[in-house]
Amino acid sequence: MNKLITSALLFMPMAASAQLDVYGVNSMKNSNLGTKELGDTASSVVNIVLGFLGILATLIILMGGFKWMTSQGNTDKVDEAKKLIGAGIVGLVIILTAYAISRFVLTSLQNETI
Repeated sequence: MNKLITSALLFMPMAASAQLDVYGVNSMKNSNLGTKELGDTASSVVNIVLGFLGILATLIILMGGFKWMTSQGNTDKVDEAKKLIGAGIVGLVIILTAYAISRFVLTSLQNETI
C-alpha cells in the first residue's frame, strides 16, 4: 500500500503538468528563431566550440602545474606534469591555429557571397 501511495505522489505532478504549457513550447511558435544569417550562425558555433576547447586546454596546463607543484621532488610525477603541460601547450597551439583558419575561411566566404 505504501508503494502505491508513494508512486501516486511521485507521478501526480507529471500528470498535472501534462495539461499545462510548463516548458513554454506553445508560446515559442512565433518567436522568429533562426533569423540570423548562415555565416553568422556558423561563426558563432565555431567560436563557442573553440572557446570551450581553449578553456579545456588551459585547465590541462593548470592541472600539470598543480601536479608539478605537489610532486615533492618525485621525478616520475614531475615528468608526468611536464607531459601534461606540453600536451596543453600543443592543444592551445592547435586551437589557435584552427581559430585563425576558420576565421579566414568564414571571412573569405562572407566577402565572396555578398
